[in-house]
Amino acid sequence: MLGILVHGDNHFIVRGQMPSRATALALVRHWSIIQIGAVTPAALDPWRISTREFRENLEWAVVVPGDADASPAVAQLLEELSSRGVTIHNSGSDAW
Repeated sequence: MLGILVHGDNHFIVRGQMPSRATALALVRHWSIIQIGAVTPAALDPWRISTREFRENLEWAVVVPGDADASPAVAQLLEELSSRGVTIHNSGSDAW
């Protein structure tokens, strides 16, 4: 599966199943801080950042609130996904 993980004004295109809320937070923490030589925790191994994908193939979306709002391009992509019927999960809400 392919999805988007949005954290504030940053985002990651991710290969793997839609993560749980706790896993989404762990992925954001792990990928947002550059740690040269760091080993990915085994619990996060099922997910990989992908650099070349078609937006039409995105099947899930998770938003983790950050210090800034999503960029206009990412906000537009989330609107497009929503209009295609993809649920946008917000880790900051209790509705997940």
